[in-house]
Amino acid sequence: MTAVAANDVTTARERIDALRREVARVYVGPPRPVDTMIVALLARGHALLEGVPGVAKTTLVKAFAAALGCTVRRIQFTPDLLPADITGTYVLSPREGTFTLRAGPIFANVVLADEINRAPAKTQSALLEAMQERQVTIEGDRFELPAPFLVLATQNPVDLEGTYPLPEAQIDRFLVRVSMGYPGPRDEAQMLKTHGFEPPTARPVLNPAEVARLQAVAARVHVEDDLLDYAVTLTSFTRTHPRVALGASPRATLGLVQAAKAWALTEGRAFVSPDDLRSVAPSVLAHRMIMTAEAEADPRAREHVVDEALSKVSFRRSMRAI
Repeated sequence: MTAVAANDVTTARERIDALRREVARVYVGPPRPVDTMIVALLARGHALLEGVPGVAKTTLVKAFAAALGCTVRRIQFTPDLLPADITGTYVLSPREGTFTLRAGPIFANVVLADEINRAPAKTQSALLEAMQERQVTIEGDRFELPAPFLVLATQNPVDLEGTYPLPEAQIDRFLVRVSMGYPGPRDEAQMLKTHGFEPPTARPVLNPAEVARLQAVAARVHVEDDLLDYAVTLTSFTRTHPRVALGASPRATLGLVQAAKAWALTEGRAFVSPDDLRSVAPSVLAHRMIMTAEAEADPRAREHVVDEALSKVSFRRSMRAI
């Protein structure tokens, strides 16, 4: 793998900053959710936004998707939604007497899965193959999805009426989880000014080719072997914690490194530092853990385990012979 050139990092940083500024025209709130979604984009992952209704989850994902300049399709998840409504199906053409594929909304660069946990597990499963393998299988036929491919999903807290918990396999396919809380007083006042008369709309500042180039640059960000060991130690900590019934998977370790590389690029660096891993660990690891029955009573139990891992697991650079 070739090293990232300095001018590639500079160009990527400029395009990322342009994306941030455009989303900020529409979304009023802390920058962390936007930065986390950019990490998911650069790392070729998917993002899950969680929060109560009315905290601008859908506004944020729509603005982010529009600024990318890619094809966008939105799926409103409801209890009566069927898997074929997502992937598509073959339909009979009466004139020709043949079956043709009617592609579903999954065939887009950016898929907005709105309120994903309002559909049962059968419908949610239609996204599993697409999110992991960038393909769908319809009636035994395999179809590649367009590149880049990104799922931006929103969900309401599971204790609200009419929601279904996401299966573990579904949650594990989201690279990052973005927790959306209530805005501060200043942000809420600014939101009233921004959206009170005519809400702004995001303009495209990228295109699919530029997104692909940014992803390629992020993939070439350098990671020392010591940092790979550090990532493995962090995820291993969650697997042995007494409050965790099922710890972060090896896919989480891979996602942690990929997200750290993307975070380093957003900071204008061609190499990963220990702070990059620590910065993305809460967004990458917390949602993947299954807690014990006693720990489930604490809504922030997962975050506490990640915080404990970051405080107890220290980075150590190994000694090498010169």
